[in-house]
Amino acid sequence: MIVKKLHDVGVRSEHAYMAAFGSIAFSFLTWLTSKKMENAPLSRADRWGIFVGEWAPTFFGLGLALARYEDDPSRAQRAGGFGGLRETMDETAEKVRS
Repeated sequence: MIVKKLHDVGVRSEHAYMAAFGSIAFSFLTWLTSKKMENAPLSRADRWGIFVGEWAPTFFGLGLALARYEDDPSRAQRAGGFGGLRETMDETAEKVRS
């Protein structure tokens, strides 16, 4: 399970959240730098900004998975390695049914 391995090497949810916010700032910075420094159309700067901006959701997702693992590692293990996703979906479905 990747979340367990990340946790074991010292990566915490706060690190993933910082990386997500950092990638948002870096996205703006790459867009601005590309727009000012390159002799290229604006669309090229937009593509750079979008490329880096796509990293943020991945880091936020990892942060959520790590936070859930940090709260209850045994629950994440029981859910088959998906950070409790399957168990959460079952609980949500049960609430919807009732």
